[in-house]
Amino acid sequence: MKFKIGVDGGGTKTEGVLVDAAGNVVALHVGSGSNPSLVGAERARSVVAATLDSLRAQAGGLAAADGTKPEIEATLLCMAGSPAHWQEFASALVNFGRVTTVDDSGPVLELATHGQPGLVLHAGTGSFVAARGPAGTVHYAGGLGWRFGDPGSGYDIGRRGIARGLLDLQAGMTTTKLAQALCQHMGLDDAAALTRRFYQDPDAAERLAPFAPIVLQLATAGNPAATQVVVQSAVELLDVAIHLGEQLFSETMLDRINAGLSGPILTHPIVRDVLAQRAPFPLAPVEGTPIEGVRRMLAEMD
Repeated sequence: MKFKIGVDGGGTKTEGVLVDAAGNVVALHVGSGSNPSLVGAERARSVVAATLDSLRAQAGGLAAADGTKPEIEATLLCMAGSPAHWQEFASALVNFGRVTTVDDSGPVLELATHGQPGLVLHAGTGSFVAARGPAGTVHYAGGLGWRFGDPGSGYDIGRRGIARGLLDLQAGMTTTKLAQALCQHMGLDDAAALTRRFYQDPDAAERLAPFAPIVLQLATAGNPAATQVVVQSAVELLDVAIHLGEQLFSETMLDRINAGLSGPILTHPIVRDVLAQRAPFPLAPVEGTPIEGVRRMLAEMD
C-alpha cells in the first residue's frame, strides 16, 4: 500500500496526517509545538520525528492488515521556524519517500486561495501574510517573531495588553480591567515588580501570548482599552497584507482576489469587521484547519 505523510508544525502544536493513494485521511497524530525558535532545535526535531514515526507505524499496521507492504512515497513538512533547519532535518530522513519542506504558511494559503492568485492573513501565537501572485509564485511577509512584532498575533496582542495594564498601574489606575487582569495573570500587583519580572525572567516571553485570550475576552465584553489593543494590532497586520498585495497585483485586480482571514484572532467578530471596512480586497474567514490544507497540498503532489 502507498501512503503520503503531511505535517503542520507551529509554535503551539504539531499535527500530522497520513493519507492513502486515493488521498483519504487514514490516520492523524497531534504533538506539542515544534517551532525551533520557541522550543529549541533539538526539541523541535524530536517532536517532528515522533510524529513521523507514529504515522509510519500506523501505515505499517494498515498495510499488514491488508496483506501488503507499506510504502511512504512522499512526505510534506509545513514548518514554522528556520527553513534551513527543516531542510537539514529533511535531508536526513530515510524511508519517507520524497521529502519536501515549505514554511507553515502553505496550508492556510491553500485553504484561502484554492491554488488561485490571492492572499491570506494568519494569526495564532505568531502571524504572517502569504500570497500567491498572478504567475503562481508564493510570497511571504511577516512572521518575524515576538521580538520584532508579529502584529495581530497572540504575542503582539498579549504584549500590547500587558503594556497598557502596566501604564494603568503606574498611573495608580489599579481598578481598570486590563490592570486587574494583568495582576491576576502574573500573580503580582505592583508595576515595578511586574516590569522587573518581564525583563529579568528568561521565560517571561512565554507569558505574552497566553494574555491575548484574556484581552480578547475583555474586548468581547465591550472594554474600550482592550478593544483598542486588539484592533490596533490587527490593523498593522492588514497594512502588511495591503503592502504585499499592492506589489503583486494591479489596482484593478486587487479588489477581486481571494483574500482569507485565518485563526481565531482574525476571525473574531470585532477584528473581522474592522479589517473588512479597511481592506481594499474582500476578506473571508478561511474554512478548514491547517491540517486540511496540508492534505490538499499532498493531493496535488505527484
